Amino acid sequence: MSRTETVIDEAGNGVATTESVALCDVEFCVVDLETTGGSNEYDAITEIGAVKYRGGEETGRFTTLVNPLCAIPPFITVLTGITETMVANAPTVDEVLDSLVEFIGDSVLVAHNARFDIGFINASLVRHGRERLVNRVLDTVGLARRIVGGDVDNCKLSTLAATLGFAHQPSHRAINDVLATGDLLHHLIERAAGFGVFDLDDFAAMAKIGTHPQAAKLKLTVDLPRGPGVYLFVDAQGDVLYVGKATNIRSRVRSYFGTGDTRRKVGALLKLMDAVHYVSTPDLLTAEVMELRLIARLRPRYNHAFTRTAKYCYVRLTLSEQWPRLVIASRIAKTVASSADIYLGPISTRAMARDVVDAIESVIPLRRCTVRMGRKYRAPEDAPVCSAAQLGLALCPCSGTADPQEYAREVERVVGAMMGEAKEVVEKLTIKMRKYSQDQRFEEAGDVLARIDALETVLRRVQTARDLIEAGSFEFTPAVASGVASGVVSSVAAANISYRIECGLLQATHIDGTEFKPVAPPLPRDLSELFHAPTSAPLTAATPSSTSIAPAALTTMPIAPELIDEILCIARHTARNI
Repeated sequence: MSRTETVIDEAGNGVATTESVALCDVEFCVVDLETTGGSNEYDAITEIGAVKYRGGEETGRFTTLVNPLCAIPPFITVLTGITETMVANAPTVDEVLDSLVEFIGDSVLVAHNARFDIGFINASLVRHGRERLVNRVLDTVGLARRIVGGDVDNCKLSTLAATLGFAHQPSHRAINDVLATGDLLHHLIERAAGFGVFDLDDFAAMAKIGTHPQAAKLKLTVDLPRGPGVYLFVDAQGDVLYVGKATNIRSRVRSYFGTGDTRRKVGALLKLMDAVHYVSTPDLLTAEVMELRLIARLRPRYNHAFTRTAKYCYVRLTLSEQWPRLVIASRIAKTVASSADIYLGPISTRAMARDVVDAIESVIPLRRCTVRMGRKYRAPEDAPVCSAAQLGLALCPCSGTADPQEYAREVERVVGAMMGEAKEVVEKLTIKMRKYSQDQRFEEAGDVLARIDALETVLRRVQTARDLIEAGSFEFTPAVASGVASGVVSSVAAANISYRIECGLLQATHIDGTEFKPVAPPLPRDLSELFHAPTSAPLTAATPSSTSIAPAALTTMPIAPELIDEILCIARHTARNI
């Protein structure tokens, strides 16, 4: 239960925001049932009680006995006091369902152990040819466990009512239990206010976050927006600990306090956190790009993402050598612009790069020895043939047994594979994998499959990035605003959001023709300059917009590792528009 609107931020930009309904404006319908047993499939309803509340005041009441059309077990009679005589002239459930559904209307359903009560109602509706209830449901059991669980022995309704001194006490009669549950609901709402919870969405989430060790810091989230953007966790010294993005900043930040997140670093992060700052954006694409730039430039200690670029590596073909070979390079050589070497990457991990090398070398017999062989290399007369050559897996120029022309042809095949023409390599590896599988050599088949996947993944990522880089400068307008999700719709979706992309990097986001300018959060350090697009070229040499270099030559230049994540992010959003 929320509404969406576009608000104007401090910079004059339109930003999507989803406004949750204040608890005082919510209409709650508290329900309770008495039944002949615990199974909604085999047992029947004997009594229904429901009371509506708004702003803490009762606004309506529904109560009736129900003829179950079956015998009431003696222990149920002892428990509830409802006898077969009492329900003999009562209406059947089929006769009261329509009135009950009408009474409930669009209100938020509340019950103590809601699965039982709402489950019985829905089972009865389906059984008698009616639609199930689609109302939002709150279970006061879960809320009580999180909010007042430490103050009571257990969360039975009778225990809560007695311990907390409610005006109404449950008695296993529907209306009395409803009134006691209503008292509990309003008590929980009052207690939740101490955590800065004043709206329905946050109150519902308390079932997951109420007992978090850092729950008191939920007050820091009260003023966070419900739209897309970037959030920053900041310590008492003003240092940024963590940067993240979200389609709904408030909801995402509050989720860190949930009981489902057991990561140790999250607990340490929340313990150190002293404030939460944010930058609202009109869409998720802009938020994603800003997140990447802030992480790369601030290097927050709790962001694993900033360490990725340090781990990126390349598969390098040493064409500058007389007898080229494949090596894994941690960085790009400073002389790459004038070097003949070819780089494939960046690749996420050295393990994946190793699989790529193994994939190519298992099909193309390139030398595998590590002997440095310059242009003037001459093999010693007594040089042994390397083991890979002895097995017929590689040529061996280091022993002087390789033919230069034959080796050059194999190098050309490797160049083709690294440039994206890897069909031959993949087909031969696939044949090998199937042969291993037929021979029940499943571990070896799995190794070959890993090599195929690594090669195809790397080639696909690199080609996607290069296509976007070589597209140069262009405008991109999505059919629906990016990031308009999770309830963030309506007016922003109708807004004319467009992007100016240049060599794979986001240069500007426009809303109805006006450039969006992010507002830096109030930190000791001004972060405004961190939002700007990188000034370094996506490629380590000249780019299409600044040089007349041929596209064929461009493909041999490696992509800068610090920019690959942003380029691929842009590619995901613009794939159909390049």
